[in-house]
Amino acid sequence: MLQPFVADAIRIRVTGVVQGVGFRPFVWRLAHELELAGWVKNDAAGVEIHAEGAAAALNELERRVRDEAPPLARVDSVWVRPVAYEATAGFAIIASSGGRVSTAIGHDTAPCAACRAELFDPANRRYRHPFITCTHCGPRYTVTRRLPYDRPQTSLAPFPFCPDCQREYTDPADRRFHAETTCCPNCGPRLSLRDAAGQPIEGDPIAQTLALLKAGRIVAIKGLGGFHLACDARKAATVACLRERKQREEKPFAVMLGAVSPALTFAQLTGDDVALLESPERPIVLLPKLPATDALLPGCAPGLPEIGLMLPATPIQYLLFHDAPDMVLVMTSANPHGEPLVIGNAEALQRLAGIADAFLLHDRDIVVRCDDSVRRGTGFVRRARGYVPRKISLPRAVPPVIAVGGWFKNTICVTRGDEAFVSQHIGDLDNAAACGFFEESVAHLLHILDVEPAIVVHDLHPDFHSTRFAAAFAAERAIPGLGVQHHHAHIAAVCAEHGVREPVLGVALDGVGLGSDGTAWGGELLRVEGARFERLGHLRPLALPGGDIAAREPWRMAAAALHLLGRGDEIARRFADEPAAPMLATMLERGINSPFTSSAGRLFDAAAGLLGVRRRASFEGQAAMLLEGLAVRHGAIGACPDGWRIRDQILDLLPMLAHLEDCEDAAAGAAWFHATLAAALVDWLAEAAGRTGIRRVAAAGGCLLNRLLSAALRAGLAARGLELLEARALPPNDGGLALGQAWVAVNSAAGA
Repeated sequence: MLQPFVADAIRIRVTGVVQGVGFRPFVWRLAHELELAGWVKNDAAGVEIHAEGAAAALNELERRVRDEAPPLARVDSVWVRPVAYEATAGFAIIASSGGRVSTAIGHDTAPCAACRAELFDPANRRYRHPFITCTHCGPRYTVTRRLPYDRPQTSLAPFPFCPDCQREYTDPADRRFHAETTCCPNCGPRLSLRDAAGQPIEGDPIAQTLALLKAGRIVAIKGLGGFHLACDARKAATVACLRERKQREEKPFAVMLGAVSPALTFAQLTGDDVALLESPERPIVLLPKLPATDALLPGCAPGLPEIGLMLPATPIQYLLFHDAPDMVLVMTSANPHGEPLVIGNAEALQRLAGIADAFLLHDRDIVVRCDDSVRRGTGFVRRARGYVPRKISLPRAVPPVIAVGGWFKNTICVTRGDEAFVSQHIGDLDNAAACGFFEESVAHLLHILDVEPAIVVHDLHPDFHSTRFAAAFAAERAIPGLGVQHHHAHIAAVCAEHGVREPVLGVALDGVGLGSDGTAWGGELLRVEGARFERLGHLRPLALPGGDIAAREPWRMAAAALHLLGRGDEIARRFADEPAAPMLATMLERGINSPFTSSAGRLFDAAAGLLGVRRRASFEGQAAMLLEGLAVRHGAIGACPDGWRIRDQILDLLPMLAHLEDCEDAAAGAAWFHATLAAALVDWLAEAAGRTGIRRVAAAGGCLLNRLLSAALRAGLAARGLELLEARALPPNDGGLALGQAWVAVNSAAGA
């Protein structure tokens, strides 16, 4: 309960996301309504308020600051103390002050309803202005170079206000009062359209872009955190051309629609899905496809159970769909195969040469690369634009740590006080450009948060770029480095998100991670408590014939299963069209270049190979995704009760694989595989719970992105009376590793 103030002057400190969201104008209006004098300002810690007046009005000011913040604000704390009366005249917004940064910048959002109304109002001076924004919407993180959040610190600095915008910016009654990204057609950035050679295309850029898209061309369009490559999603030849040029093979494309209603043609939507699509963050939302979707959107998500849909997130995109409301666009990240997102105009013309037929550009710089976020239901598949740099609250203040993640789907994490900040999705660190983006992200996040880390944390694998970077970073700053086992980090990330330091049973299911014994893990049953973990059990290992190549060729994992079943003599016949099949049988027999792994991801590959779903994967996880798609189309099926064995805490699913080899219906086999795997995992965890007395389970790893497996695991554990903790604030895959690494480090420092 708030204590009433008797003083006639107070100082209020507000922390959280309170800069760039209209907080100072909000306070100004409250103060004038309550007839208070004083001032409000931004500083490195957040917002500071000095207020003078009647005690009742001061109490009301504090209450309303807590309870009525602007829509994009997030108030973490409000501290109030009495101060000396200064006889201030009036109430003003004053210049920001510096100091050590302890606030955070806001995230990027789509245009608000008020801005959209102005955008299409011919009487409004911002009619069809491609950069319309206000205190309640628009770019924040991707245009901010440093804090405090003021216009000179953003990429709008080169665009001085015209008299009209200056008047709005200084008018407390205006929605753009102290909106740092305010601009208009007279003083703001400008669009331009260029052809593949970089030469200007005459005419209205929006109209000409639409003409190109309708003619089957591929256009690179500058967005908030980078460029998109756009084309007509209904034109099979154009989509195929984009795949070929981008070397994307069969990986799915996201599709943008102008509104929710057309989405009903392509996907099944719940009310929660609609809310996600229309949320200010505008993520890509993965939705179950309808039977006709593949025919209507040929080549967008071939063979997969879901389609990724999104709505416009920028005024430019709204303008395109306003003029062509029935249009359906592929809207995929603009980058050459495996490289970071393109953000600069000159960079786009150079790096996208041979991919894009034209370029819709503007002259407002993108400061931070930030790809689209991808969501499924309540969880994340990829966390980036719209959600970064939102903090993840920790249960207590911790030492400053930087954790650098792993190799795949890399993110980094920085802790500050009782907050953890996880970067946008960086991606796989498998080329020089991606490694450069990783290092750029480390520098930017440390700079914008003003953190000097006391320890750097990394994966155990010595050959990851992130691990090598951590060693150099630690040596340069004379701080300790800490290696954290991959699957321990997966479970720790879930524990960090839920603030759990007590023991949990952790089930980590993914493709691969280096185990503490030097072998390849990936299907693990752990006991995790703070900084400590114990490997209680694992999936029965399968061989990886040929080593890492087996992760890309599911038929090899099927061959490994046949060998383990004592049917190695069938490999050459079963895969007669694979030239390497006879040699593979010999390798497995003699144990040559066939290391073992407990990986759940490779178990999915073995099932896909045995059922003939996929011989080779063109992208990570493809075989498992296709397997899930078949299972969804088949429908629910019961688990086979003799499909698994548990011996010495090792979960042996070889009996299930034996059944799959003899299964003639791939869809039925896929459905049965999912049901049996889930039932086996529940049985395994329930047995461990009975043995250890631990009733709380944390589940993580890339396999938990499988909708069927996750749902069955959730229901099965609940039926056994076990509590399940899942990743919600971050993806369960390697995109959450950095948070888990940081959590292990801070608990290690605390002796937990």
